[in-house]
Amino acid sequence: MNIAILGSGNIGGTLGKKWAAAGHSISFGARQPTAAKYQLLLAGVGGIGRVVTIAEALAASEAVLLAIPGAAVAGLLAEHGPALNGKIILDATNRVGQAEINSLAAIAAAAPEASLYRAFSTLGWENFETPRIGGEQVDLFFCGDDGAARAAVETLITDIGLRPVYVGGREQVGVIDGLTRLWFALVFGQQRGRRLAFKMLTEQPA
Repeated sequence: MNIAILGSGNIGGTLGKKWAAAGHSISFGARQPTAAKYQLLLAGVGGIGRVVTIAEALAASEAVLLAIPGAAVAGLLAEHGPALNGKIILDATNRVGQAEINSLAAIAAAAPEASLYRAFSTLGWENFETPRIGGEQVDLFFCGDDGAARAAVETLITDIGLRPVYVGGREQVGVIDGLTRLWFALVFGQQRGRRLAFKMLTEQPA
């Protein structure tokens, strides 16, 4: 799959490296793709992928990971919103400190023909880099549109080494964001460390 990654931090870099290793084509979209920091980014992910303008990355993509600061989403949508139509959009951004920390509604308004998912927003990047804790595979809870695009998203999650757990459609975004707040409360409020994740345990009725 051709994946555009917008965001050059730990989340974007880690997921890009993992997806490239799984055989996906990765384009990091940047405002200044020739800047030295992006050459360091490519070196950090083993030289796999390319850094191009945001417009070029979006034009070549089937899926788009939004891993930019939450406060930057509005500006991105104002400039590139229509280019997101028809894409699978993974919103990993967090508007920290706001009453609503996701950007799904704004993305849907700017790109009504996109398939939207809230994913990779509930855990620290360390758990994407090493998706097992104490021998247990980390679960990634996500929500978004059902159908063929959902299957593609589950493949992308699996390719990171995580187990995808679908919570429901876009209306469940508050549930996903609740997990994000829980992670923040435990990691920062209770100082339990960033290598903290969640696991769904189930038992079939007799």
